[in-house]
Amino acid sequence: MGLEQAVKDLNTGETGLAWVDEDNRTAAQIDLSGLESDGPTAELEVLRGDLARLLYEASSADAFYRFGDRIVSVEHDDEGVSVTFESGGEERFDLLIIAEGVGSRTRELVFPGENQPRRMDLASAFFTVPRAPTDSQTARWYNAVGGRSAGVRPDNRGTTRAFFNVHGRSHLTVGNSVAEQKAFLRASFAGAGWEVPRLLEGMEAAEDFWFDDLRQVKMDRWSSGPVVLLGDAAWCVTPLGGVGASLALIGAYVLAGELTRTDTIAGALAAYEYVLRPVVKKSQNVPKLVPRLVHPRSHTGVKILRAVQRLVATPFISKRAAKALTPAIQSFTLPDYR
Repeated sequence: MGLEQAVKDLNTGETGLAWVDEDNRTAAQIDLSGLESDGPTAELEVLRGDLARLLYEASSADAFYRFGDRIVSVEHDDEGVSVTFESGGEERFDLLIIAEGVGSRTRELVFPGENQPRRMDLASAFFTVPRAPTDSQTARWYNAVGGRSAGVRPDNRGTTRAFFNVHGRSHLTVGNSVAEQKAFLRASFAGAGWEVPRLLEGMEAAEDFWFDDLRQVKMDRWSSGPVVLLGDAAWCVTPLGGVGASLALIGAYVLAGELTRTDTIAGALAAYEYVLRPVVKKSQNVPKLVPRLVHPRSHTGVKILRAVQRLVATPFISKRAAKALTPAIQSFTLPDYR
């Protein structure tokens, strides 16, 4: 699509990651310049909204976008797909691609009950807060007792991206209101220390607040007739895997490529799944022990974690750890559909 330079221009400029204590003292730090491959921080960090906007602007001249509507019913046969929109319109298509994320409602219309989610026992929230004097191009991560973590990352707009994590099954589901989700976080982070009060205050005013109990999407099949799943709707890895956008883009590329070189839609969808299923399986291989280990519940556990972080931050270990944690997707060879 000729967007490589445009994507690079959207880089947030993050230069590293510092693990800090309650007094904002750096316990350990990894700088991007010291890594030979992506690790806790990467050479290219792009905000999800910026990437979505770029793709929309690049494709809007050739594609019709319908906003403020959704599909409420789907019927398909060997010849195509009939969909009914909430607005009342009905249309017929050769192929329906469902790519609306981990909690896809349309997926449940076509594949009811087939998703067997793998819950990671971690509730996460992301939102934007005003930039503070302590914020820099280095991301900061703070662990509090009780399986809690908070942090900030730079963006390219003069503000700061904040996050909260709470380990353990929360009582919330996707269906709860934003007010209930924020109340849960306020209660969970009461007395957490560090800059948490500032982040809680910023959370209340944030217009881009996102919250979820992290869970992977596990589907035995990605298509049913001329209906196919793509991206998180098919295989959500969760932010713990760090490859959601990459897998979605690669998935779209492979799907488009197979549709151009295969005689039938059914054959293209089968080939699409055959090509991608192995790398998706590897990418989803995130041990549930990981979020537990990096979210200790006791003071002793936090001290041990910080000692491990200092060890990992040493040049000798950080380079090897980054290689060991390199996502499976980086070894995936893109098919050539030219």
